[in-house]
Amino acid sequence: MPIYHHLGKIPQKRHTVFKSENGNFYYEQLFGTEGFHGHSSLLYHVHRPTQVKEILSSKDVTPKIAIEKNIKALLLQGFQIEPSDDFLDSRKDLLVNSDCVIGLAAPRKSLTTYFYKNADADEMIFIHKGSGTLRTFMGNIPFEYGDYLIIPRGMIYQIEFNTDENRLLYLESHAPIYTPKRYKNLSGQLLEHAPFCERDFKLPATLETHDEKGDFLIKIKKQNTLHEFVYATHPFDVVGYDGYNFPYGFSIHNFEPVTGRVHQPPPVHQTFETNTLVVCSFCPRLYDYHPLAIPAPYNHSNIDSDEVLYYVDGDFMSRNNIEQGHITLHPKGIPHGPAPGAMERSIGQKETQELAVMIDTFKPLMVTENAMKIDDGKYYKSWLE
Repeated sequence: MPIYHHLGKIPQKRHTVFKSENGNFYYEQLFGTEGFHGHSSLLYHVHRPTQVKEILSSKDVTPKIAIEKNIKALLLQGFQIEPSDDFLDSRKDLLVNSDCVIGLAAPRKSLTTYFYKNADADEMIFIHKGSGTLRTFMGNIPFEYGDYLIIPRGMIYQIEFNTDENRLLYLESHAPIYTPKRYKNLSGQLLEHAPFCERDFKLPATLETHDEKGDFLIKIKKQNTLHEFVYATHPFDVVGYDGYNFPYGFSIHNFEPVTGRVHQPPPVHQTFETNTLVVCSFCPRLYDYHPLAIPAPYNHSNIDSDEVLYYVDGDFMSRNNIEQGHITLHPKGIPHGPAPGAMERSIGQKETQELAVMIDTFKPLMVTENAMKIDDGKYYKSWLE
């Protein structure tokens, strides 16, 4: 996150003695990425953040692959994912490659009985249904319908829901998730032509500082294995931090669409990027205003990427029979475009109210057994007249 953020108490100079009012030491931790080269923050803990009491069970959570080499367009009926009480149990991996995992979750209850850390991947959680608070050792972020939550790898967090019906789209990326480079100047500031600005981000605000000893269970995901660690002190004991590496939120409703006289290509909708994938937000917008414009997207070939579209809300003008929570996969190597009749219907239309999230991956995606359970089985034929 290329914004400097400061929360709580920190010393004037880094790597120097910092004590509480009682004279007790605070313990400094560098929370950084890509060795000592990427984004980082300096955190100050009440207790040493290294105190492991026990390592309990480990569980293999490797996604079960149904189709390793997929070339068929798929439509996954996402709301058929059954809700589960536990946050981690509710997560169903659907599409995966060596760079990322894309899945859906429908947790009924808050994640409060243990803490969670993904040690391998940045996480993007899109809130389709539900509201609540993301709680982390770097502060809390309230969330609601339409919010993206960006959680850096290594972040210890919990999630509290205000709602029983919660629907989440999640992305786990082994490369850091950033805002697009082309939106920023050399110093990282978002430029005037960017479809959002720094004011639109939800930064951590309330900082919890717990001075507690005991047994605190943290479930840590690493190399497709979920390990259970017991720590001797509460993970949320940070009194302050500053830097550039922290969780944040961004509402899809704050994305300002780019429009033109003729149809604009998908990169104008880009919201996040890594060196292995991009994330785009399709938002309500005015259609193209050339007198002969065709608002529906033209047919195009996915030659270099697999395209995943998650349908959130509104009228999806390029498709037929699409509902909330549906996911379409258009694999590389096969051209696709508007459904029969969609191009003709779009001519003369002035605006669209569609809301969708697109993830394009540069490596092909494998299809899991979870995905095949909610596949409609016939989407690849939907372009027939």
